[in-house]
Amino acid sequence: MSPVTDFSAIKVFIFDVDGVLTDGTLLALNSGEQARAFHIRDGYAVRHALRKGYRIAVISGREEEGVRKRLESLDVRDIYLGVDDKMKIFNSYLNTYHLEPATIAYMGDDMPDIEVMRRCAIAACPADAAADVRAISTYTATLPGGHGAVREFIEAVMKQQQTW
Repeated sequence: MSPVTDFSAIKVFIFDVDGVLTDGTLLALNSGEQARAFHIRDGYAVRHALRKGYRIAVISGREEEGVRKRLESLDVRDIYLGVDDKMKIFNSYLNTYHLEPATIAYMGDDMPDIEVMRRCAIAACPADAAADVRAISTYTATLPGGHGAVREFIEAVMKQQQTW
């Protein structure tokens, strides 16, 4: 588990999808769809954080309608899928909502996440993130992506802020 980190300024969570909200497994179906599995406890934590007034956004390189529907079912409204340049979307998100990077925690697992992670107050990753991502993370979950890492992280932040 990561050493105790100061989460007091965090008001916004941003997550990658594959390898963070899922375990990175893609099931190639005959229809051409690529199915993913989400952990139910991650979903609970996302909805709970939203209800407590935190902002949650998702930025992912892949575009899948099933992913969008799952996120919408959790009441996530800031969903950016099929993104080639995560930094561009991140900057646009900051400008749209007048947010400061000092209030943002980003959880990613691989190389496309690093640039954004370096701009945020807290860079977090699942236990099984790529080595380069683990090296820059201020918080590393004990659980792997898609198996409760998002819940673990949200819960740690909210418990420290006494909002859990």
